[in-house]
Amino acid sequence: MPTMQNQRSAPVFLNLFRIHFPVGAVTSIAHRLSGLLLFLSFPLLVYWLDLSLRDPASYANAVEWLHCGWVRLASVFIAWSLIHHLLAGLRFLLIDLGVGVERTTARRSAWTVNGLALLLVLGYIGWIV
Repeated sequence: MPTMQNQRSAPVFLNLFRIHFPVGAVTSIAHRLSGLLLFLSFPLLVYWLDLSLRDPASYANAVEWLHCGWVRLASVFIAWSLIHHLLAGLRFLLIDLGVGVERTTARRSAWTVNGLALLLVLGYIGWIV
């Protein structure tokens, strides 16, 4: 029979998909992901703006990009990241000021941020279609 000193504990497999995150954690993680997506898309957006401001032919080329399916899909993700990052950032600023720190208020504001961001992105999708 092995003693306590001879036993080796096996590594534990941590399945993140089985963990139930509270809505505040989901909002916080999505805030970080949306900030990363905005940061990574910034060079492409600056190039696209530069292209549209060069001359009329370049502007027509930049507008033609919007008719491509993958550009529209990317614009939906960028729009979501901008909307969510803005709303969640305002929520976190209010929490830093002491507004909405209570548990029920914080949960309600997290649900509001997630729902409003989704609703506005669905409106954006309806606008670009």
